[in-house]
Amino acid sequence: MKFLILTQYFHPEIGAAQVRLAAIAKELKQLGHDVEIVTAMPNYPQGHIFSTYQNRFYLQEQWEGITIHRVWLYAATGAGIKRLLNYLSFMLTAFWGLKKARKPDYLFVESPPLFLGITGYLAAKWWKIPFIFNVADLWPDSVSALGLMKQGFILRQFERLERWLYRKATYVNVVAEGARQIMLDVKKVPTHKVLFLPNGADTAIFKPYSPDPVLYQRFNLPQKPIILYAGTHGYAHGMEVILQAAKLVADLELLFLFVGGGSDKPRIQQLATEMQLNNVKFLPPQSPETVAKLYGLSIAGISSFRNVELLDNTRAAKNLAVMACGKPLIYSGGGEGARLIIDNQTGLVTPPEDANTLASSIKTIIKQPDYAKKLGRNGRHFIETQLTWHQIITNWLSSLIKK
Repeated sequence: MKFLILTQYFHPEIGAAQVRLAAIAKELKQLGHDVEIVTAMPNYPQGHIFSTYQNRFYLQEQWEGITIHRVWLYAATGAGIKRLLNYLSFMLTAFWGLKKARKPDYLFVESPPLFLGITGYLAAKWWKIPFIFNVADLWPDSVSALGLMKQGFILRQFERLERWLYRKATYVNVVAEGARQIMLDVKKVPTHKVLFLPNGADTAIFKPYSPDPVLYQRFNLPQKPIILYAGTHGYAHGMEVILQAAKLVADLELLFLFVGGGSDKPRIQQLATEMQLNNVKFLPPQSPETVAKLYGLSIAGISSFRNVELLDNTRAAKNLAVMACGKPLIYSGGGEGARLIIDNQTGLVTPPEDANTLASSIKTIIKQPDYAKKLGRNGRHFIETQLTWHQIITNWLSSLIKK
């Protein structure tokens, strides 16, 4: 079969969506399917097009044996009119990339941004092929639940667009069981349309590593136990709770290392400065291979979400990377993500936004190293047996064919 993936974000950008879509594309290719990608000139998370891609409207390149069609967009970060122009510009210029691509059997469209669904629908209609809408985030529900957008005319229009796209899509992918139930019960998407495509982990990249002393020098890290947060620094993640817990365990020989980018990173960095935290260090986004090796220096991974009901229906990709690297996961959150950890005994779960309990869990990991190692081994086993990309894509393709 021929798949065309339409996404605003892709390698060499670094982020959860980029890593996930790269894994999906590579696995489809390895299973013998033809894959092409239409995407933007790389610009995330800095908000400006990478130097080697500047001053071009269109570029075709090869990556892992896959043809990529890149088009210009208005690069921007943050919120407001600039971010809207960022989304809308690619929604339009993506048509040129689609024009350059071969007609596929399936058009796979990544959302968010929601607007890209319009482009995908029109292209699929022109080609007369199935349109697969991959909903990685229940947007605009998420921005509404987090209070990032007020109820009003604009939000209602986004909700109308969302419902329209669900009607027009041939299939709708969801990344969590909770999201599936929302699609069926709240969004009223017909059962035959909904496919399950959860996050997974590349076990060839994310795997147990021995500590690499070169990394201490490369990133100017102290020789002390590290708890690693690697992933998007977004408002939904409520990373204040990790800083608060870091304050509570400031007497311990411990470093909290934050790696990644995101819209909330400047605020979190400023908060760490205001709290006068000497046990916290921030690094810019790193490649998946480097992140995996940084886990080799760490005693545990840490992750958090705000206490928002909608976020209970998520499975954070960063959590799976921790498990795949054989490290215990300290998770401040609830819902499906928490149940996954508890059921498979891969880490310690604390209620969202509860710094005291989070600090206690951190102390448990430090004081019980054998227990921590056992949790890490359980995590690696869980990923290897249930959530490799080969297993996920094979199951998804089987469901797609049956539909």
